[in-house]
Amino acid sequence: MTGVVELMDYDDVVARFDPVLGLEVHVELSTNTKMFCGCPTAFGAEPNTQVCPTCLGLPGSLPALNGTAVESAIRIGLALNCSIAEWCRFARKNYFYPDMPKNFQTSQYDEPIAFDGYLDVTLEDGEVVRVGIERAHMEEDTGKSLHVGGATGRIHGADYSLLDYNRAGVPLIEIVTKPITGTGARAPEVARAYVTALRDLLKALDVSDVRMDQGSLRCDANVSLMAKDATEFGTRTETKNVNSLRSVERAVRHEMTRQAALLAAGGSILQETRHFDEATGTTSAGRRKETSEDYRYFPEPDLVPIAPSREWVDELRGTLPEMPWERRKRIQADWGLSDAELRDLVNVGAVDLIAATADAGAPPAEARSWWVSYLAQQANTRGVELAELPITPAQVAAVIALVADGALTKALAREVVDGVLAGEGEPAEVVERRGLKVVSDDSALYAAVDEALAAQPDVAAKIRDGKHAAAGAIVGAVMKATKGQADAKRVRELVLERCQ
Repeated sequence: MTGVVELMDYDDVVARFDPVLGLEVHVELSTNTKMFCGCPTAFGAEPNTQVCPTCLGLPGSLPALNGTAVESAIRIGLALNCSIAEWCRFARKNYFYPDMPKNFQTSQYDEPIAFDGYLDVTLEDGEVVRVGIERAHMEEDTGKSLHVGGATGRIHGADYSLLDYNRAGVPLIEIVTKPITGTGARAPEVARAYVTALRDLLKALDVSDVRMDQGSLRCDANVSLMAKDATEFGTRTETKNVNSLRSVERAVRHEMTRQAALLAAGGSILQETRHFDEATGTTSAGRRKETSEDYRYFPEPDLVPIAPSREWVDELRGTLPEMPWERRKRIQADWGLSDAELRDLVNVGAVDLIAATADAGAPPAEARSWWVSYLAQQANTRGVELAELPITPAQVAAVIALVADGALTKALAREVVDGVLAGEGEPAEVVERRGLKVVSDDSALYAAVDEALAAQPDVAAKIRDGKHAAAGAIVGAVMKATKGQADAKRVRELVLERCQ
């Protein structure tokens, strides 16, 4: 039975089945050149301008391995507590899609560079789940297909397709977990927390920009269900290229409810790839999932094996930075945060952003206030993670500095942040372009105060009679007249001075 079925209530799913997850995360490395040639890897270049005979797979071209990519792969493996192979090699993974110009992908098969590791993942309530790492292996990325016409943006129903090979050959590390079991109702949360922790680790290593929105970090989520009394894993589906943390959680949850409903109706699960629809939060069928035999792996004859010396591996181990979770413990102590306060900051993805803002010169308390209040609201409105907002910690620190210097009020500072988020440039440029600088010329403020007092003589009389609370009305009028660009504290001082 493969027809459309209703989704099962989530509580019923976890009452009747045990979920089994397997997460495959593809990470584009931030090397200057591709994995096997000297073509640049910059994102966003004009289509097919960063290609050569090697990454296009033209006859007679030969690959040359990117040493920096190997170094990054080893550092990733070490950070994931993996063993590093003393000897490994590349293989050809044969499949035929237009975005793979060679008709095979140069990857690693049974001899990955890193294997048998783990990553400890902390959930929202502080529970720690250890996720086993099966392997982390090197490979190259594919090109990109653009399907024009049709309603879905996919090949079915499209009028024609365009191919951009700029991405073909970009260095990738694929990190594959061991089966994740025993998570029950928290399986979707564990999936999200794992990808979040992995993203933070990779960012700390400075091996990738981990921009999920640009595809430099992509997650394939494998999901299967076992009946409570079963001893073998169920048939899995693989939801491909999920490109946000929230979507990882939603995709896993949807697949659990879809598969459970199908199994409860007497159907069976088809081993296939599936696509995740961001708008609906649902998955749809892609293609039948191949097995390793279908790829006809064989050793790559044009590349020599890799045999990293133990001395080099130890040297790279010494370059590992402070891990994100260690840094958070230090920050918690430095800032005097309770476990609950730290957990709240971690859950909204604010810790590293606040720390980076403080490193850029802002007081930690001010940095924390901006990220967990106004910027968190903006992220929620846009439906993105906090780190995905188009503003950097350095830019937030610059806004905070402008407020501290008296060049901006807090209200004007929010307008400046809005301008940065809108892509209008650096904070100083937004201030200049929008004319947001605080009016600090006392002569201009005196004129505005005098005009407001003249317009409200009754209020002016109350102030002169010692009712200083009435000054608020005059301050408000001056702020309105100056479009919020006056320092309200200074305006109040001038109002009281005028009314002496």
